[in-house]
Amino acid sequence: MRMVDLIEKKRNGDALSEEEIQFVIQGYTKDEIPDYQMSAMAMAIYFQDMNDKERADLTMAMVKSGDEIDLSAIEGMKVDKHSTGGVGDKTTIALAPLVASLGVPVAKMSGRGLGHTGGTLDKLESIPGFHIELTTEEFIQNVNKNKLAVIGQTGNLTPADKKLYGLRDVTGTVNSIPLIASSIMSKKLASGADGIVLDVKTGTGAFMKELSTSKDLAKAMVKIGTKLGRKTMAVISDMNQPLGLAVGNALEVKEAIDMLKGKGPEDLLELCLTLGSHMVVMAQKADSIEEARKALEHAISSGKALETLKVFIEAQGGDSSVVDDVTQFPEAPYKIEIKATSNGMVKSIEADRIGTAAMMLGAGRATKDDEILLDVGLILQKKIGEAVNEGDTIVTLHSRSEDVGDIEKIVQKAYVIANEHIEAPTLIYEEITASSGTGFAL
Repeated sequence: MRMVDLIEKKRNGDALSEEEIQFVIQGYTKDEIPDYQMSAMAMAIYFQDMNDKERADLTMAMVKSGDEIDLSAIEGMKVDKHSTGGVGDKTTIALAPLVASLGVPVAKMSGRGLGHTGGTLDKLESIPGFHIELTTEEFIQNVNKNKLAVIGQTGNLTPADKKLYGLRDVTGTVNSIPLIASSIMSKKLASGADGIVLDVKTGTGAFMKELSTSKDLAKAMVKIGTKLGRKTMAVISDMNQPLGLAVGNALEVKEAIDMLKGKGPEDLLELCLTLGSHMVVMAQKADSIEEARKALEHAISSGKALETLKVFIEAQGGDSSVVDDVTQFPEAPYKIEIKATSNGMVKSIEADRIGTAAMMLGAGRATKDDEILLDVGLILQKKIGEAVNEGDTIVTLHSRSEDVGDIEKIVQKAYVIANEHIEAPTLIYEEITASSGTGFAL
């Protein structure tokens, strides 16, 4: 078998066999196939696409390229949630204890952020004393005892994906449905989850800007997960404006705590209830979405979810008193109000610009070696569909410096205020399951 023959085969639009895909991935992982040939293959896939079977075979080949986490020692069905990312996406921090409070084991392996804010691990580290380094035994013990633990990715998971992702980033082949879907799903499958609920973002602040391509990606991932023996479904949610009001590490954790106290933003609550309901049903802790949603709402109103969060924090070395006294979180020295320059209603908020502003404040990393500031960020005071008057505060910056002129300009450009009636945007566009027309077909 020769790589050049396989490149030509895919270039011509023919399907690669399972054995051929394994040859490509194994060879590239072992450095037996050079970057220039893998670049050619990635570009051939970009233009010619892959059929459903090829996508599943590619995913499994990447899973098999490294370690696979064995979570069999954890009791019950392990359901993972994955988001394709967005601005202000603190969902995991609120959702994980909420779902765990109903007895669903959440064994979460999260990452650090590269972009506008930190990842889930960075955000959790804004809790005094909290640490994400647990041994495998501690991780499993915590999930069995408390139904929840969150750690960084361990072991040599999907090395083929790491190599291929780096190559795609510099060869113009990132935006390819089969390559994106196999990248995401290989990591989820290697992490040992029995079921996967996907939160696929769409809009200006998402990786996929158009609803149609977000649907294509969601359907591709559901098909892959279903074919490879995992219960899988996807929710397509809006990212045309930041999720919730807070953008920044400690600020987002505080907002997640507020949600579990029943005081959080409506869009964050609704998304967590939607995703959580599917996780609870998938874990067979409820017979219907309606039953699961009621149970989740009760977990919030009764304080059960908040108590689960406290236990989780304590189990990983953190000081759970911050849940009741959020003033213990790191706080930036300057709070600078950005004012509206006209009357009307907020027509749009370009989420990408808000994310850029957060990164300029220090909330995110431009490179993997950058230090993240846990205390800085933004609080949105007005969102799409809300009325504003000239001089009203639209955003509050939490900054370590008073010199924020350039950041203020970016925030002003992010907001479009129009003299017309504007409806609040749709939050949940579609829910995609294996039985909703996306079932795998050879």
